[in-house]
Amino acid sequence: MTRNAASFLETDRLVLRQPKADDWPAFRDFMMSERSEGLGGPLDEGKAWRSFAAELGHWQIHGFGMWALSRKGDDTALGMVGAWFPADWPETEIGWMIFDPSLEGTGIAHEAAQAAVHHAWTVLKWDTIVSYISKLNTRSIALAERLGAVLDPKATQPGAYTPCLVYRHPRPEAQA
Repeated sequence: MTRNAASFLETDRLVLRQPKADDWPAFRDFMMSERSEGLGGPLDEGKAWRSFAAELGHWQIHGFGMWALSRKGDDTALGMVGAWFPADWPETEIGWMIFDPSLEGTGIAHEAAQAAVHHAWTVLKWDTIVSYISKLNTRSIALAERLGAVLDPKATQPGAYTPCLVYRHPRPEAQA
């Protein structure tokens, strides 16, 4: 795989890379579990497969997408984080999912999402970044707020995930 700014990022502890077929079992298990409720799950295996295929296809269509995240030195996918902009999305989004509940509270979601937001502002040159979050997903809400995102009740919601909360990420110059 070409290691460029679009398909590969590193943080202190993590590698964020373009997802690959080997990530399917971890993604499937997550999407078929109760943990995926905030993402429209749990899904049956066929719908989980189509969802994973959409993650791979997003990269082919846009040249960017959600990265699989893993610890440095271990290529096992721990979750996905990154840019998401399907054809019917009203705004560009940074999203995240952590596959294993034992990783909650370790800071890896924050570390990865922070890198993804920075990448979207500086490399993708996005004008706006939101995160669409289920109102029941308290951990994702807390992460969005820790990243500095603010609830925007006037923002348009994506039809497929209405109702949801829309958290708007501040531009870097607004945080200075």
